[in-house]
Amino acid sequence: MNVTKKLSLLVATLVMGVGLTACGSLDNSSMQSSTNNVTGKKNKKNNYQTTGSASGSYAGVIKNGKYVTSKSRGLTADQNGNVNNTKSFESGLQDISKKIFPTSQYVFQEGQYLSSDTVQNWLDRESKSNPEGLNPKDNGSKDPDKRNPIYLQALEEQDYMEKSGTSLKLKGVTIGLAMNSVDYYQKEQYGAQYETKISDAEIKAKSQEIAQKVLERLRKKSEFKNVPIVIAVYKQASNDSLVGGTFMRYSNNSGEKLAKWKDLDYKNVVYPISDTETSPNSNDSSAFDNFKTQVESFFPNLSGITAKARYDGKSMEGMSVSITTQFYSETEINSFTQFVSTQAEKYLPSGVNIDITIKSTDEVQSFLSRSAKEKTFSSHVFSSY
Repeated sequence: MNVTKKLSLLVATLVMGVGLTACGSLDNSSMQSSTNNVTGKKNKKNNYQTTGSASGSYAGVIKNGKYVTSKSRGLTADQNGNVNNTKSFESGLQDISKKIFPTSQYVFQEGQYLSSDTVQNWLDRESKSNPEGLNPKDNGSKDPDKRNPIYLQALEEQDYMEKSGTSLKLKGVTIGLAMNSVDYYQKEQYGAQYETKISDAEIKAKSQEIAQKVLERLRKKSEFKNVPIVIAVYKQASNDSLVGGTFMRYSNNSGEKLAKWKDLDYKNVVYPISDTETSPNSNDSSAFDNFKTQVESFFPNLSGITAKARYDGKSMEGMSVSITTQFYSETEINSFTQFVSTQAEKYLPSGVNIDITIKSTDEVQSFLSRSAKEKTFSSHVFSSY
C-alpha cells in the first residue's frame, strides 16, 4: 500500500472515530477522561490515560493530561561522547522487556520510583560523602592500567504496569546497566584525554557485583518488594564508534539473589564493512555492496551510502540505510526515490525491518520503509510549499 493510500485511510479512520465517539460511550476506552487511581499515590485520585499502541509496541502512560516522563532519564557518570549509545541503550532495553512483559498485557511507564538524586549518587564513585556509589573509589592513580575506572556509565529504569479496574498497578520493572568498554579520563583539568580499556570479562564481573547491589536496594523499596525485576547489562561502544553498543545479558529476578543470566549474542554492524571488521553474514554484506553499486551507478551525484544493521547471532533483525545526495530538484528526488525502492526490494535482505533515509546536507528529502512482513517499500517525498 503506498503512502497516499495509507494517508487517505488514516483520515477516513479518524473521521469515523470522531463520529463513533459522538454517538457512543467512552467507558471502555483507554483514553477515557474519568478519574482513575494510579498506583503509588495512595488515597489520591488522578486522571490516567494511555497513548494507545501499534502492533508489537507498548502503550504509554498519560497522567493529568501529560505524558509521564522519567524522573532520571539521561543521567550518566560522565559525559557520554557517543549519542548512538543512548539511543540503542533505551530502545534495546525495551526490546529485552518484551521478552518478559508482553506488550498485549502490560503498559509502559517511564521510570518513576528512582529519583534523579538517587540515580546520580549510584552512578558516582563510592566515597565517604557518597557511600551509595556503585563505581569504585578513586585510588589516585593516573596510569591507565592501575587506576580504578568508571565501570557503570548509566542506569535506566523502565516500569511495566497492568490495568486493574480503574487503576494502574506496577507489575514489573526493568533496570538497564550501561557498562563502559572504554573509560575516558584526564590527568589534569583541560588536559589531554586518556583511556582505560575494559575487557568483556571485567564488564561481566563488575556488572555481577553492581547488579546484586541494585537488586538488594530495590527490594527494600515497598514498590519493588514483590514484583519481577529484570536487570540487563549493556556494553557501551567507544566514542569513535559509528554505532551504539549492545546488550550482553539479562536476568529475571523474583527474589533478592540474582537469578541465572541469559546470554545475548547481539552485534551492531556498519555497512560497507571496513577491512578490520567482518559481517555476521557474508551474504548480507554482498547484498548491500550490490545495492550500493547499482544506486551509485544510476545516480552519480551522491555523497555516500551507508547502513547500520543489528544482528542476533547471524540473523539480521533490522537495517537503517542513509543516502546523502547532491541534488535538490523535486523531480530528481521523486525519480531517485522510486529507483531506490526497486533496487532495495531486489538486493537488500527480506524478512527484516528496513528504513531508508534520503537526505541532503540540509534536510531529509524522502523516506522509505518496509516491515519484516511486507515485500514492498512504502515511500514519502517531502515537498516544499
